[in-house]
Amino acid sequence: MKLACMKVTLGIGCDRGTPQDTLERAAIQALTLAGAAPADVRAAASIDLKANEPGLLALAARYGWPLHFYPAARLAEVGVPNPSEIVRRHTGTPSVSEAAALVAAHAPMSALLVEKHKVRGADGRHATVSVARCMSAAPAKNHDPTTSPTGKSE
Repeated sequence: MKLACMKVTLGIGCDRGTPQDTLERAAIQALTLAGAAPADVRAAASIDLKANEPGLLALAARYGWPLHFYPAARLAEVGVPNPSEIVRRHTGTPSVSEAAALVAAHAPMSALLVEKHKVRGADGRHATVSVARCMSAAPAKNHDPTTSPTGKSE
């Protein structure tokens, strides 16, 4: 059941080179689980290591979602229900999708509507999407205040 006027943020983690279709499938499935739609997304977010990830940039551009990137140190400060030592070894933070969704939503862990929804693409690459309910008027910006909807500086 869709809640009226619900605004959410997406936190997205993925393997290097994950195609847009895998990311999109993961995002749409996670939104459906949350009772939300693409139009309810206020922003998408990820770790700054993914700032040049073509599939992620294409997904955000397709839906017109502002895309924010946060450093590992910022994401590591966020308490999450499903931390991962494997993710920590590869990125420097125990969470990308859950932490990024919460930071962008200015929200506590209780605002997570979907925790780490994982999808494996046909090519074996993985995407993980978390959905958080927005708690404030605007998503948290990364260190660059000129982030555009495609995630590139203007």
